[in-house]
Amino acid sequence: MILAFAAAVLCAYIAPAAAGSGIPEVKAYLNGIDAHSILAPSTLFVKIFGSIFGVAAGFVVGKEGPMVHTGSCIASLLGQGGSRKYRLTWKWLRFFKNDRDRRDLITCGAAAGVAAAFRAPVGGVLFALEEAASWWRSALLWRTFFTTAIVAVVLRSFIEVCKGGKCGLFGEGGLIMFDVNSTKTTYSTPDLLAVIFLGIIGGIFGSLYNFFVNKVLRAYSIINEKGPLFKLLLVLVISFLTSCSSYGLPWFSPCTPCPPHLMDQCPTVGRSGNYKNFNCPPNQYNDLASLFFNTNDDAIRNLFSSGTEREFHLSTLLVFFVAIYFLGIITYGIAVPSGLFIPVILAGASYGRLVGTVLGSLSNLDAGLFALLGAASFLGGTMRMTVSLCVILLELTNNLLMLPLMMLVLLISKTVADCFNKGVYDQILVLKGLPYMEAHAEPYMRNLVARDVVSGPLVTFSGVEKVGTIFQTLKITKHNGFPVIDEPPFSEDPELCGLVLRSHLLVLLQGKKFSKSRVTTESGIMRSFKAHDFAKAGSGKGIKLVDLDITEVEMEMYVDLHPVTNTSPYTVVETMSLAKAAVLFRQLGLRHLLVVPKTTGRPPTVGILTRHDFMPEHILGLYPHFDSHSHT
Repeated sequence: MILAFAAAVLCAYIAPAAAGSGIPEVKAYLNGIDAHSILAPSTLFVKIFGSIFGVAAGFVVGKEGPMVHTGSCIASLLGQGGSRKYRLTWKWLRFFKNDRDRRDLITCGAAAGVAAAFRAPVGGVLFALEEAASWWRSALLWRTFFTTAIVAVVLRSFIEVCKGGKCGLFGEGGLIMFDVNSTKTTYSTPDLLAVIFLGIIGGIFGSLYNFFVNKVLRAYSIINEKGPLFKLLLVLVISFLTSCSSYGLPWFSPCTPCPPHLMDQCPTVGRSGNYKNFNCPPNQYNDLASLFFNTNDDAIRNLFSSGTEREFHLSTLLVFFVAIYFLGIITYGIAVPSGLFIPVILAGASYGRLVGTVLGSLSNLDAGLFALLGAASFLGGTMRMTVSLCVILLELTNNLLMLPLMMLVLLISKTVADCFNKGVYDQILVLKGLPYMEAHAEPYMRNLVARDVVSGPLVTFSGVEKVGTIFQTLKITKHNGFPVIDEPPFSEDPELCGLVLRSHLLVLLQGKKFSKSRVTTESGIMRSFKAHDFAKAGSGKGIKLVDLDITEVEMEMYVDLHPVTNTSPYTVVETMSLAKAAVLFRQLGLRHLLVVPKTTGRPPTVGILTRHDFMPEHILGLYPHFDSHSHT
């Protein structure tokens, strides 16, 4: 409870954004949602130490999700040139201070997190491609691959240094964490039926798990909103419940005599091993204690172990599955950094081993391999990933002969679970209110065109605009992009010049390169500023409107917007299908999409589409007769 309290204090008071897995937040950032402080240095600090305290406190949580978030936070720190607040700045990093490079770095950071957590470099690349990134390009493939290769080399070096238990539990199992390669892998038709059955129950259990996690998170959000003190109390209550379950349940489990001719020591001496004594007579062990009184990694090794069919009673596996299943549900959402991978692998491995033990001599597969397939089925049912999970599990266990069965079980569990609800990370995105854009448009969008959803009134600027007008507009609106219209005498008719960003306008106003008359001063402005003046600022470091000191005289002056205007913005015609516009918006990674008129003689812009305009809540608010569930 002391360790749990330490993790909760860090999360509740220093960085609330560090609570939970972090994967949904990283996924949202890579989709184009820069939520407050999700990748801040304080979040990085709390994620590392909060995760250490949380796992050490005995919670049913993993360190894998937090490691993805940690990798992304480090990448973000590099992508914004370091942190001035903590005096960690490097001049050469300013070349990465743009949206695309920062996004690429954070994608590499997420891949590095998976590679480090599971010691699965290729799995890390595929995780970034399949789950994390919304936009992918060929250059990103070799960059993530290079990143994870470096991770593998560094890990290998540390494992060599830490041989013989010099670094605590680090390096257990070498680069292959749960080696099942020694097990004979032959299977027949009855085994395939058993694997299909595992896939189906994995999908059902996975969708049920997501349903319960959703309900629990809604309940916890009400408690957490009351303040940090309530967050601490909730953590302590869950910690007490977890400790009671972990220590109390093994008392009801019978003692089992140690198997004869055993290579391992029985009962186990020390903190890890397959056979825990736990108040049993000499030469006997408690099988439930062997799962609860171990680190998560050792518990998984015990479940994956081969040639030990009779090591665990059926009742033990059932009790352990129920306990881990429900403890995992009630633990996710408290103010502690917590990953979902390990609880899901533990629960899946326990029911997989249960099926393998029941089948016994009817199957050619070892109970340990059934545990592996059970873990795969539950992961597929909760997270809905296929390729990356398959490769991660193969890299974890070093058994390529299991590939066909692993592919089959993952596909079945994902298909079954998709019939009931969305993946766990997608549900968390909705609960957090993050406006995530899916890869496909909603069906009802086909019945609408771009002009139907543009929000009004449209705020535009002239090519040469009065300083006071810009200042007042920035003061009364929160828009981040404004269309720039050229009017006579700068053009024959009003025409669209381009799009100017709020941040660039603030830099321009701060530079005070104004003129008394309405003329273009493009060359003078270009000489006054350098490219990095307009670079994306780090979190909380940009120019604020209140920082500007503009006099009454300057308010009446003019400023030329042409030098800072993007003269080639993405535009769509007003009659374009909204479904097509949504796909275009997401695939190009846009923030603004200008809507232009189809006919001449009208103002050069009809409106501007932003992420908000594509959200189902906005569209269904405008057109309630479109029911998002009944249209297929």
